[in-house]
Amino acid sequence: MMNTREINLRRLNSATKYPSIPTYHAIGERGVLLEEAIALESDALIVTEKVDGTNSRMIVMPDGYFLIGSREELLHARGDLVCNPALGIVETLRATAERIVARYRTPEDTVTTVYLETYGGKTTAAAKQYTSCREFGYRVFDVSRVSLSRLEEEPEAIALWRENGGQEFLDEGALAAFVAEMDLELTPRIAVVDGIPTSIEATHEWLIGCMPTSLVKLDEAAGGRPEGVVVRTNDRRQIVKIRYEDYERTAKRYAKQRSK
Repeated sequence: MMNTREINLRRLNSATKYPSIPTYHAIGERGVLLEEAIALESDALIVTEKVDGTNSRMIVMPDGYFLIGSREELLHARGDLVCNPALGIVETLRATAERIVARYRTPEDTVTTVYLETYGGKTTAAAKQYTSCREFGYRVFDVSRVSLSRLEEEPEAIALWRENGGQEFLDEGALAAFVAEMDLELTPRIAVVDGIPTSIEATHEWLIGCMPTSLVKLDEAAGGRPEGVVVRTNDRRQIVKIRYEDYERTAKRYAKQRSK
């Protein structure tokens, strides 16, 4: 049986980081969007709320250990006397991680990583959109499984593998089943659509129509302005993000150019 305490943590950290999600429209100079859009090859696209918090991880090991991390760093391991308090991630997720390892055994020689958005509190400037009293919340948005054999590679090779789509993620059905079994909550599923507009202006209008307010407010006094949406195929082979700020910035730039 493997022993988490003997694992190369730098390699584990790299193998379980969440890969970058591309924007639906490419971003050009000064953050202005280009009309070049990613072709999504499915007639059943899943639209979910993109929550503006801090990317977090719960890493479940075959020997029953768990680790908690931010997007870039490992912050805590089960049994540690101290933890990195950054952004309230460990404090928010530790009890949940304990519950998961009590119920779930990751497949032998496999690392299971639960990816969440921890939001509210003082996580980001947008926290006030979700809470008026600095309460924390979290939602699951993905789960991956990675072979322990991947950790035999150098961190640079692992990073290249990860950013080129090497990680194996659960499809929508398996993800929903896992989350239900663990008594967790997914980021809100807004709709399943057969396509989204391809022009910048039409996409902006579509975003306003499908995601006018956040569905993860922790209290009624919170602002409720959403960050945007994530659109994915059922098998998660393709995934893109569509953020209000990108389309608003582009619209302002075009309006300024027209006024000259």
